[in-house]
Formats: sequence, structure tokens, C-alpha cells
Amino acid sequence: MFRKFTWLEWKSFLRSASFGKSLGLKILMAFLALYFSAMFLFFGVALFPILKKVYPGQDPLVIVNNFALVYFTFDLLFRFMLQTLPVMDIKPLMVLPIKRSKVVNYVLIKSLFSFYNFLPLLLIIPFTLYSILKEGYAAGDMIAWMAAMYATTLCMNYFNFIIKKRFTENLKALIPIVIVGIGIALLDYLGIFDITAYFGSLLNYVLEFPILFLVPVVLLVMLYSWNFQNLKSKFYLDSGLKGKNKTVNTKEFGWTKRFGSIAPFLQQDLKLIWRNKRPKTTIYLSFIFLAYGLIFYPNDTYQDMPAFFVFVGIFITGIFMINFGQFIPSWDASYYPMIMAQNIPMRQYLASKMGLITFSVVVLAILSTPYVYFGWNILLLNLACAIYNMGVNIPLLLFSGSFNKKRIDLDKSPFMNYQGTGASQWLVGLPLLLVPIFFFWIINKFINYEVAVGVLAGLGIIGLILRPALLTYLAQRYRRRKYVMIQGFKQKGD
Repeated sequence: MFRKFTWLEWKSFLRSASFGKSLGLKILMAFLALYFSAMFLFFGVALFPILKKVYPGQDPLVIVNNFALVYFTFDLLFRFMLQTLPVMDIKPLMVLPIKRSKVVNYVLIKSLFSFYNFLPLLLIIPFTLYSILKEGYAAGDMIAWMAAMYATTLCMNYFNFIIKKRFTENLKALIPIVIVGIGIALLDYLGIFDITAYFGSLLNYVLEFPILFLVPVVLLVMLYSWNFQNLKSKFYLDSGLKGKNKTVNTKEFGWTKRFGSIAPFLQQDLKLIWRNKRPKTTIYLSFIFLAYGLIFYPNDTYQDMPAFFVFVGIFITGIFMINFGQFIPSWDASYYPMIMAQNIPMRQYLASKMGLITFSVVVLAILSTPYVYFGWNILLLNLACAIYNMGVNIPLLLFSGSFNKKRIDLDKSPFMNYQGTGASQWLVGLPLLLVPIFFFWIINKFINYEVAVGVLAGLGIIGLILRPALLTYLAQRYRRRKYVMIQGFKQKGD
């Protein structure tokens, strides 16, 4: 039966309307998969000698065990953001004499063949073989350790299912869990409660008592059973027919009327963001990525690379601009033909988009001012990057939007969702980020830091002065592409 299910899935993939489309995206994803596979394999082979050199006198295997909890935490985080849950069209199967348990087992076992479960093998197996063949560790102990590590990885796979089922629909419910996780991480960092060392001690016990590898295996079976019961309980034809009672969202954003002719469009965009899952998530991500600078500003490695801080500044102040702006006007795909059929000036339509994104850059720039703690030069650079975003990158994103012709389902989760993504989204990232970095690097290298910051801000100011002329050009561009966009937005298979 599993073979028949696999054959049905394969035929469904080949016959889908989207097969053969977005070929460039598929090729890029394939290259990324090969790149990460090569990197994991390299670290799997080189990890033991690297740790032996960096931490002389310490057992590299004990060090790996101490950092294992950190690895599994990031593994779960990336799975939550990127890994899609396995799906199967079960409605045709419900009228056939097929046991529900077989279908549910197929879906759960199918997830084991995910790329996210393949990558850890490229790290764990070479490390284990190196420890046995080169360092003389007992084969039985290391095989038990390898089984425990991989069983824990698969636990992350099924634990991710549970989290996504419970929290993807309501990301705000994750906030208490995130706060608790941050609290534990701080206690560990301050040495008050060293949870990573405790977890590492458990893995050390596996080396002393190999039979303990069964502990994560039993946990894996429990998580599998939990997911099995959860999916089986929803395996009914009428389970999706019962309507959900929702409170009608009547927020009207009346305060937008003070913005004159662009008020109706601005109000429409705010309603779109407020009422739909995918655009609303861009707001949450914008606040989360405000902390992005904490990774780089305190790090001594980047202090001699100020051009890299331009990337951080563009990213921090423009994360909403990037996430929301690159999909204009695909956000309005469901009613874009109606907008184009009305006597609505395209210039006002684009001005409202530009105004909303500009407001987001201003807000994020203000919220990023605490980075002055790392120096006034950082604050000035962030403000210059914000001005550059408003004057140069926003018109650039709107120009790239004229090439968009793929619709977006507003109610789908944004994680690992490439709907609406085309070549323009990938190509616009090059001038968006690399051009300001290049200008800053050249001027900083041959003149000085202050002039380089001033040039970035100056380019942004020039863009702001030229904004009326740019809006006129963009409106003409969108009008020329109107029918191509309308035709593209009608295609629901992309």
C-alpha cells in the first residue's frame, strides 16, 4: 500500500499545474541543497580535528555533547520557519476501502525522507566514523551515541509537527514559550543554570552505558504516536466542513482619512495586513529582526568590516520594506482586475504603497536607536541606511513589482511558502543590498567613514526629492504592464 501511495504522489506531482513553472527557483533550491550538503559533510569530517586543535587537552566528543542542545534548538527553530508539513490529498481515499491508519502512517513516515532529516546524517556519520577509525573510540559506544543523536533529530521532526499544528494559526500564542526559552538561555549564559552541560552529561552517559540510546528512541515513538492519534482523529470527510465561528473584524482605520487622496488605498492596505495571516506575519518578523544587529555589532570579527554594517542597517530598517514591498501588487491579486477596471489613478495607488513602506522604515529606524550603545557611528549609519531605503530602495522595489504576475494566497503561512515568488524577487535583492554596500566600501576605503555615511544619506535625499518624478514613471510602467499582471493573477496554479 505504501508503494501505491508513493506512486499516486509522484503522478500528482508530475501532473500538477505548477510542474515545470518557476524553473529558476527549483534550480536555485537544488544548488542550495547541494551547498548545504557539502558543508555538513565537510564539518562532519573536520569537526573532530578542529575541536582537538581549538580545545587542546579536552575531549572533542564531550565538547560536542555540551553544544548538542544548542544545535537541536536551532534545528527546531529552522524546521519551524522553513520545513513544510507533509500533505496528502485524502478526500479521494476516504470513499475507498483503505484503513485510515495506513494513510496516516504513510504521511508520518513520508516526513522521515525530508531533506532536513538527511542533512544531520552528513554530520553525524562522518564524525562517528572518524572517532572510531582515527581516534580509537569503541565502535559499540559510538554507534549507540550516533543512534541517540539521530533519534533526537527525528524527535525534532515530529515535535515540529506538534508546534506547527498548535501555533502556526496563532503566532502570538508562541510569545510565552519564546520568553521562557530566552529566560533559560540567559540563565545558561550567566552560568546560573547550565542546561547545556546537563544535556551534555546525558549524552556522555550514553557513551558509558550504550543501552541508554533507547531513551531518545522511546521518546521518538511517543512523539510519533502523538502525531498519529492527532492526525487520525481528524481523518473524516466532514472534519473540514464545519465552519469556524470567527469574530468579525470591523477595524476601519478611520484616522487614515487625514492623508487625503491616498487615504482609501492606505486604509485598504492596513486592512489587508490586519486581517490576513501572511501579511500580518511580516509585522511580527519586522520586530523580531530588529534584534539582528545584536549578532554583529558586539562581535569583534566585524569591527574591521564597517561595510558589512551597511547590510545590517539596510536589513534592520528595511525588513518590512523587503518582505512587503517585493510582493507589490501581488498582495492585491484577488481584486487587482477590479482596481484596474475602476477610474483609480495608478499614481495614487502607488503613492499609498510608497507611503506605507516609508512609514515602516521611519518606525524601524526609531526603534533601532538603542544601538547607539555600540557607538554613535552605528546610530548614524543606521539612520543613513534608513534614508537610503526611503529614497532609493523603495522606488526600486516598486519598479521590480511591475514584473510581478503571480498571485498570493493571503491566508497561507509565510514559512517555506514561495507562492508569488518569481525571478524579480531574487534579482532585486542584488541592487537592494549590494549597491549601497559597494558605494560605502569604495568611499570608506579611499576617503573616510563619515563621507561614506554622508553619501548613503545623500543618495537617499536625492531619491526623496525626485520621488514625484519617480512616481510618475512608475505609474506609466504599471499601466503598460496592466494586462500582463491581470492575466498572471488569474492563474491559480503558480
